[in-house]
Amino acid sequence: MMGGFPAGFGRVALAEAVVLHRRAYRETSLLVEAFSADHGRVRLLAKGAQRGRAPLARWLQPFIPLRLSWSGRGELPVVTGAEPGEEAIPLTGQDLFCGFYLNELLLKLLPVHDPHPGVFRLYLAALRQLGAGKGRERTLRDFEVALLDEIGYGLALDREAVSGDAIDPAKRYVYVIDQGPVATDQAGEDTVSGATLIALRQRRFAEAGELAEAKRLLRRVIHAHLNGRTLKSRDLFKPVERKELP
Repeated sequence: MMGGFPAGFGRVALAEAVVLHRRAYRETSLLVEAFSADHGRVRLLAKGAQRGRAPLARWLQPFIPLRLSWSGRGELPVVTGAEPGEEAIPLTGQDLFCGFYLNELLLKLLPVHDPHPGVFRLYLAALRQLGAGKGRERTLRDFEVALLDEIGYGLALDREAVSGDAIDPAKRYVYVIDQGPVATDQAGEDTVSGATLIALRQRRFAEAGELAEAKRLLRRVIHAHLNGRTLKSRDLFKPVERKELP
């Protein structure tokens, strides 16, 4: 809150931002969901943008770091300007789908007008890693863990929830949402090795099996915090070599 009003209320000039999603509105305009370093997720109206009015039509695209300006006192402020802050981040193929996945995570896990500058930096860093082809599996896992930490849903990865014992890399655990890892003698897809939990905490994955377990665990945790909503971006991967989203 600033001056008694939500972030983004009134007039904002040249805010660091990236477009997460946009869609047509009436005949000539666009509804834009943007993510700003200092103002969080904001919903904006870009009047006349579908007519190709420069510079809005050119710059209001995902994955372009922007300096974005808007003005308005209602629920849908109007975009008044957009210019590139840095070069667009080139994403193609599965890396492009991964970028859409990151955007959808932010759209569904972040409330509007809730600034998260740390998440903004992590997001841009993840996009750049994808654009550089630096291991999409590790990039997504790192971002998911960091995002959950930043928004208050961080994983407990250092100690067993019941005993308080340090995580043992040789043991297996059931991860209980809002509680943490609980040691188990059972094996299966609903369990995770202590080695994987340690790898997640340290952001270092020594084996492909650890990445696969981390993926299953984070999918389950994220699903719990989506409160029944689904991630449509995962469907993008089904026609591509029959692969699922990393």
